[in-house]
Amino acid sequence: MSTTVLVGNPRPASRTSRAAVAAARAAARVAGAETEPHVIELADLAPLLFPGSDPAVAEAVRRVTESDLLVVASPTYKATYTGLLKAFLDRIDTGALARVVALPLMVVGSPAHALAVEVHLRPLLVELGATVVTPGLAVAEADLPRIDELAAAWAARLERQLNPPARPHV
Repeated sequence: MSTTVLVGNPRPASRTSRAAVAAARAAARVAGAETEPHVIELADLAPLLFPGSDPAVAEAVRRVTESDLLVVASPTYKATYTGLLKAFLDRIDTGALARVVALPLMVVGSPAHALAVEVHLRPLLVELGATVVTPGLAVAEADLPRIDELAAAWAARLERQLNPPARPHV
């Protein structure tokens, strides 16, 4: 099982990245995958996103669309995900994530923004065809020191979605 973390924070090695990696590790453990997630920091690709096509961006799109499990993470900017994340996801065709299980994660500055993960990020991932787990994870900045604990508890609640029962063949 391949696990990818897509980080939409304009700053590399951010708290959002740390939260997303913790969530990916926890979800992968629950799903029975012991591999370390591949992390795509969009901050590193930002200069390449806008002039046109670039092999590094194409490789990131390929990895995202071919992932089994994808954590999509963003800090909350103006009550939604970042423009950097949107610019990257706009390169992915509608339906291209049809075989991907996506886990939306947003780092929020205040509880007032906690719904942004469900109201803004989830619909975007659904539009791209992903199977999106419920609920997404909204992590308050004040809770970031406890992210490993929070991510493990969140992933445990998602176990049935990450490991659906086998359907009998008819």
